[in-house]
Amino acid sequence: MKILKWLSVADRFYKIYLDRQLAPYGINSSQHMFLIKICDSPGILQDSLMDMFYVHPSNIVRTIAALEKQGMITRSTNHEDKRTWKLYPADRALAVIEEIRAVCKKTEDLLLQGISETDKDLFLELLMKAGKNVTAELHIERREDEFCD
Repeated sequence: MKILKWLSVADRFYKIYLDRQLAPYGINSSQHMFLIKICDSPGILQDSLMDMFYVHPSNIVRTIAALEKQGMITRSTNHEDKRTWKLYPADRALAVIEEIRAVCKKTEDLLLQGISETDKDLFLELLMKAGKNVTAELHIERREDEFCD
């Protein structure tokens, strides 16, 4: 039970920390990964975010709506399939994305403080393995390369 406890503690408090660090940019810990992906892949289909982040479609819709309302992204109809949306970073997001990346790096550095590079690599490998184990048990299929982000 120690692993579950410390995963929960790390998850809860890194989100609090990240929320505080991201507040000046008008986003939070549940939005940053979407914004980074949209900035990295302008025109990305909204539906593709489900497979990337392992979240329920309603969470994606809610997050995208919030980012759009905050002026961070724009949506446009996908001309190839009118039922889907293409997502683009707005100028506001492009102006702060590097600072947001720096906040994320700082947060990762804090989480891994005092851990050797070798152990960091091992930790990531083991954490990814644990994630794969749970998704496999729940029959959630993902491409192998989706576990790399």
